[in-house]
Amino acid sequence: MTDQLLTLNAGSSSIKVALFDAAGADGDLPAAHWSGQADGLGAGLDARLRIRDAQGRTLHDAKLEGDARSHRGALAALLDWHAQQGGAGRIAGVGHRIVHGGMDFVAPVRIDDAVLHDLAALEPLAPLHQSHNLAGVRAAMQAFAGVPQVACFDTAFHAVQPELNRRFALPRDLHDAGVRRYGFHGLSYESIAHQLARQAPEVANGRVIVAHLGNGASMCAIAQGRSVATTMSFSPLDGLTMGTRCGRLDAAVVLYLMRSRGMSADAVEKLLFRESGLLGLSGVSSDMRALEASDEPAAAEAIDHFVEQVVQHMGSLAAALRGVDAIVFTGGIGENGAGLRARVLEDCAWMGVELDAAANGGGQARISTGSSRISAWVLRTDEEAVIARHTARVLA
Repeated sequence: MTDQLLTLNAGSSSIKVALFDAAGADGDLPAAHWSGQADGLGAGLDARLRIRDAQGRTLHDAKLEGDARSHRGALAALLDWHAQQGGAGRIAGVGHRIVHGGMDFVAPVRIDDAVLHDLAALEPLAPLHQSHNLAGVRAAMQAFAGVPQVACFDTAFHAVQPELNRRFALPRDLHDAGVRRYGFHGLSYESIAHQLARQAPEVANGRVIVAHLGNGASMCAIAQGRSVATTMSFSPLDGLTMGTRCGRLDAAVVLYLMRSRGMSADAVEKLLFRESGLLGLSGVSSDMRALEASDEPAAAEAIDHFVEQVVQHMGSLAAALRGVDAIVFTGGIGENGAGLRARVLEDCAWMGVELDAAANGGGQARISTGSSRISAWVLRTDEEAVIARHTARVLA
């Protein structure tokens, strides 16, 4: 019987699951037998569960109703579907995306009760993610009793950043206690770094800005495959405008809301994490597709705000790298938003990037002209393959 690895990636509005062969998974990024995704969870959107095979053919496509629209319910539906397949192999391990690893978890680790306890303590730093991540761990522990569970951290990729880029200008004892820039989306950035190394090694060895644009959005400056600086910091709230998160914010705004508007800490947290971003700006939706389809002026303004933040952070990360050789778009918006990519690159023309409009609209990996000083790319992130690779290595 073939040993297999299952990966669980529970995000703020989605859950992804994939099945891999354990043999050889610790080498290059492996390919999944099948992958499933539940979208539209907890965001007032139409929730669906879709499962496809390795060739992209649909194995299951159904609307999620009632309790199945929650993260826990959608995860149960995914695990139920897997159980109904009978299976041709044994689940030898389950790998999990964990958003926040704090100071202590800077590499993948096998999960036990002590690890679960320590990760639960980090939930206030990533309230949209950490609890869902850990719910996935607990559900998998119950569904696959005795099977090793491995935590793979979004923060780990950034642990190699220069110390200057990890510090706030706060007293040193606070930094030592963990009040520092961690960075997130590390599994996605690791996936892109691996793909670039295969497809364009001359680019991978240079200075690259990766824009992971989706409901959660961040950007990362990478030099020779290693993180140098990134837009998210202490929590996944910082940096770019996101679906429901405010992004970069003067800390004094929080003090004002609490002192002058009488808001509690819980109310401020709800405002900044769940009611701001594209949703707050537009009053229409947190979904970029809905905003692009809307005739509301506020929807257009929200898109303009998002584009402007990407362009401004592009300049900041270029400075951190002391120059740029390539720009990569990934994530749900980055991979599918040709019009938005065009706007960003046209506003970054001063950097030396020239858009190839036909390639951008035609689904090509490289979307810059041959004469462009900075190359531009669109690559589909594969966090699940990175999780499977780390899981195989830990179990080995």
